[in-house]
Amino acid sequence: MHQSPSGSSLGPGDLDLTQVFFKPITNAAPPSSTKRQTKISVIGAGNVGMAIAQTILTQDLTDELVLVDAKPDKLRGEMLDLQHAAAFLPRTKIHASVDYAVTAGSDLCIVTAGARQIADESRLNLLQRNVSMFKNIIPHLVRYSPDSTLLIVSNPVDILTYVAWKLSGFPSNRVIGSGTNLDSSRFRFLIADHLDVNAQDVQAYIVGEHGDSSVALWSSISVGGVPVLSFLENQQIVYEKETLESIHKAVIDSAYEVISLKGYTSWAIGYSVASLARSILRDQRKIHPVSVLAKGFYGIEDGEVFLSLPAQLGRGGVLGVTNVHLNDEESQRLRDSAKTILEVQTQLGI
Repeated sequence: MHQSPSGSSLGPGDLDLTQVFFKPITNAAPPSSTKRQTKISVIGAGNVGMAIAQTILTQDLTDELVLVDAKPDKLRGEMLDLQHAAAFLPRTKIHASVDYAVTAGSDLCIVTAGARQIADESRLNLLQRNVSMFKNIIPHLVRYSPDSTLLIVSNPVDILTYVAWKLSGFPSNRVIGSGTNLDSSRFRFLIADHLDVNAQDVQAYIVGEHGDSSVALWSSISVGGVPVLSFLENQQIVYEKETLESIHKAVIDSAYEVISLKGYTSWAIGYSVASLARSILRDQRKIHPVSVLAKGFYGIEDGEVFLSLPAQLGRGGVLGVTNVHLNDEESQRLRDSAKTILEVQTQLGI
């Protein structure tokens, strides 16, 4: 039996609306195989997951979008709400299910599921509540999409990216954490605001843990290609280290502030993750500070730890790590950040 677009079965005498509106072309060649269809699955239909899904849709980043969540009613409601906007969006197939089979053949699996961070709660305190959840999620994604790239957003993102890597058995280049991509965006905004320039002209990175031990790379900041600190020194302008540290502290505190004001963060992380999805699926080879397996980079040699480093992203996931100059203090802080993550990670027994 032929299936109509609504899913009902058509009998021999029934009207197929597709034949009314479209006259079939005889002797038509099969669809070209040169255009590869892309599929993104978002695991977790909470505030973060839906902000990511909505941004992915409006930016036309995929041909098929899948939502998975443990709450069937909310999941169906979110799917219908997005489907009802079809007339205003690029053409994208949207599916939702509590069954992970719907994710089969995904190019990118974005995991946002996890316990919500509450006000004044450290990201590291979320760990034990989320590891057991990952033990259920990751094996399903591996089963149905063995060639996909995993993009972890759930917090604490660095340790959960490590957990996802271990549970998946994937090569490390195909397991990425959203890391400090958003922290670095906040950093660029605050520097631009301080200097009264456009944030797009500011090149600046936050690396290390996505959290309290993150490292601001002051020595490599540039505005319009001009290194900021060397410019200030050459102009004999004394910059105050306290001012720089206050900007970094504002980056760390910004998520906590948003959570205390509205209860959660969503829109900024939605745009941040969409930018990562674009770089990966469109093979843009852009540099993003994301959580990657850091062993062997920047003097980090002890243990298998994931933390954010400036990495080149493309269709193969992590293509390489950029050799950004770090001064001695920044290098030591980065190693200390790795040690902070590793100390918690070793207690997991994974």
